[in-house]
Amino acid sequence: MKLTALLSALFLAIAGTAMAETVKIGVVPGVYADSVTALVPEAKAAGIDLQVIEFSDWTTPNEALNAGDLDLNYFQHVPFLTNAVKQKGYDITPIGVGTLANIGIYSLKYKDFASVPQGATVAIANDPVNQGRGLLLLAKGGLIKLKDGVGFLGTLDDIVDNPKKVTFKEVEGPQLARVTGDVDLALGYPHFIIAAKTFDPGSALIFSGIDDKQFAIVFAANKAKAGNPALKKVVELYQTSKPVREAIDKGFAHNPKLYTIAWEK
Repeated sequence: MKLTALLSALFLAIAGTAMAETVKIGVVPGVYADSVTALVPEAKAAGIDLQVIEFSDWTTPNEALNAGDLDLNYFQHVPFLTNAVKQKGYDITPIGVGTLANIGIYSLKYKDFASVPQGATVAIANDPVNQGRGLLLLAKGGLIKLKDGVGFLGTLDDIVDNPKKVTFKEVEGPQLARVTGDVDLALGYPHFIIAAKTFDPGSALIFSGIDDKQFAIVFAANKAKAGNPALKKVVELYQTSKPVREAIDKGFAHNPKLYTIAWEK
């Protein structure tokens, strides 16, 4: 009887492994990758083989998801996704809310906007939505003035006043932390700064508000798979997981000013 029970348990374990559903999720390095990776054991216990795939840019994860090479991605907010869908025609939709990260304008040379010299160089995101957010922060700091009403969709062409004649260097978002020391000012994302270990993520000259939920990172899926129970389960597990919460807090250097848990707000 003991042998029979052992064989039965072994059979059930093998069958359970065979029946596990694979979910491939695309992320970018830092807190988003770390927090999803922290979920892998819980997902496995729930019958999901969660495979975490890292990308170094903000274009490929949507290309891969749209092509069916991924089941989910987790790196972008809704305004970014909306713009990508408009520009590329992706058949992608958000299916769950994640973390809301603050952004800031950083300098390793100056302590305030008043000290920024004539002709300074500013590194800013090269994608439309995040560039617009950065420009809003620069305008809030008094460095530039934008056309009325452009909001977070503003571009360099929407600058109507630039009294210090600053010049702009457009950079892929994840790389901004690495170029901050080479310019006078740079748009920065605390989670990338923390991952790069380059400087203090709490040292921004100015921060965006962390209560703007439209910029929370979302889980995105192909519309055809948006109702898939396994994908919904990944989101549910993420939002209720203690290890995920701990990874998020660690990823933001245990500094609650740099993020908020958006699905609770």
